[in-house]
Amino acid sequence: MLEHELAALLRRGRALSLEIAREVHPNLEPNAYGLLLWLRRSGSTRLTDLAVLLGIGKGTLSRQIQGLETLGLVRRDPDPADRRAAQLRLTEEGSRRFDAARSARMDQITRSMETWPKRDVEEFARLMHRFNETF
Repeated sequence: MLEHELAALLRRGRALSLEIAREVHPNLEPNAYGLLLWLRRSGSTRLTDLAVLLGIGKGTLSRQIQGLETLGLVRRDPDPADRRAAQLRLTEEGSRRFDAARSARMDQITRSMETWPKRDVEEFARLMHRFNETF
């Protein structure tokens, strides 16, 4: 039962990622939405730090970031602490597009759980966090 439900969640998550990515930009790869989410949360971060956090090779991540730069969603700024490095951040357009898509997604999630008691939603979030931390 757990495997079935997890597979269903992952399948829906992939479909939702594709939908949200298209809302952000028609040419955005679905996997890149997660990068935008991390950049939105952090404000700015170094590529090497983001690669470690996400468990992605620097070369792979650099190519993905280049794609986001080409779309005008991400920019690289010199790192004041290390001129050899760069800080990644969303552009104003990237933030605007991301926030609009995220708002629509959160509205959809909220509507799907509106009949749930508040404590069930909180417990679900707590257990999902626990699962993600230990997985």
